[in-house]
Amino acid sequence: QVQLVESGGGLVQAGGSLRLSCAHSGHTFSNFALGWFRQAPGKEREFVAAIGWDGSTTYYHDSVKGRFTTSRDNAKNMGYLQMNNLKPEDTAVYFCAADRVLMTTTRYYYWGQGTQVTVSS
Repeated sequence: QVQLVESGGGLVQAGGSLRLSCAHSGHTFSNFALGWFRQAPGKEREFVAAIGWDGSTTYYHDSVKGRFTTSRDNAKNMGYLQMNNLKPEDTAVYFCAADRVLMTTTRYYYWGQGTQVTVSS
């Protein structure tokens, strides 16, 4: 059973940065693609970024391109989402997700519990 635990969320001013981490356990981490998603109050969960098993393939939502970077360290079983130049509209609960297939949809099989990111103006 794969378990995912996000950390690194918090309150930051607009223009600031945060780095989210996703700790993976339960199966061989390098067998899985990682996705990052977010959900704001009253809105549907939306795709943010995704990274393939070896880190060579990444995808980003247009709204975060040039500001967010996803990466992974397979030796440490960790995934990361570096968020720079944060905007108030980035405020949401952020989730990491894992699946054997790299996708930009919410069809990932395994999900973390989420971490809150709040950006003040």
